[in-house]
Amino acid sequence: MRKDRRLRRLVVDEQTTYLWNFRQRKGADGVWRDVVTLHRGGRRTRFVFLPGEAGSGRYLSEGHPWFQGWAMDGQGAGINLREPGVVRALLDEATRRGLMPSGEGELDGWEFFYAVAEAVDLKRAAAATPGAPPGSPPGP
Repeated sequence: MRKDRRLRRLVVDEQTTYLWNFRQRKGADGVWRDVVTLHRGGRRTRFVFLPGEAGSGRYLSEGHPWFQGWAMDGQGAGINLREPGVVRALLDEATRRGLMPSGEGELDGWEFFYAVAEAVDLKRAAAATPGAPPGSPPGP
């Protein structure tokens, strides 16, 4: 099993590098949360995923080690918060929305869920299709 507290390096370009990690924590309120934290230049930005109430369609592993890091919507979409590609997609979407690099504090991870799931699925589909240019939508 990986150590969640280990900081990993995410290189954006020649001048921009973030350190990141994934953690599962049980808050003072007794609720499990999955947190992806990005560190850069003394600033820390957290993407916090809280489980939804029953029937909300927001599911986390809530401390279960076998599914650790997965955020699911109950309709087949899911992202693994321990994958570097997912973390990069979170960063890219937050940047697109103007929240990075100045973002510091906590962001609701579910606000980014569908954009990240779509971006990751498109990259995987393009990687699985020989000769397809990066970012291409999947075929029919």
